[in-house]
Amino acid sequence: QGIAILAGTLPEVSLEDLVRKDGTIVILDQASDPRNIGAVLRSAAAFGACGVIVQDRHAPPVTGTLCKAASGAADLIPMVRTVNLSRALNILKEAGYWCVGLDGKAKETLAEADLTGKVALVLGSEGGGLRRLTRDQCDLFVRVPIINRVESLNVSTAAAIALYELKREGG
Repeated sequence: QGIAILAGTLPEVSLEDLVRKDGTIVILDQASDPRNIGAVLRSAAAFGACGVIVQDRHAPPVTGTLCKAASGAADLIPMVRTVNLSRALNILKEAGYWCVGLDGKAKETLAEADLTGKVALVLGSEGGGLRRLTRDQCDLFVRVPIINRVESLNVSTAAAIALYELKREGG
């Protein structure tokens, strides 16, 4: 785009620091597209989430592609990498978070769940959804209501809709 900038790395935030915050945390289970993760960061910033957690081995590094998709949100929303998402979800639960998995087959919609307080919103990968060990740590499952002609939403789109609904319900 005609310019270059030399910038330092983003400050690292630990899982322990993140769980001390009140609000919504987004967990991405093996999301691998840097544009999707950037878009999730942007939505997290727009709707007041306090952080995003990704798996260390299966998430892309914070590169120009991810940052461009995030449109500045990578500087605003901490992205925590963890080796074990199941363990991270357990730590979140111990800190008073409700771990809520998005699943297109769930009976209840996000709006019907009437969630407030500390919520960890758990979203699966672009193709495989939530893995079994991640699913086992969720307290409940909700869906974003879509018509049957479409199987699922892109992970970043689902995150944006879910974050909007949580913001609308809980302030």
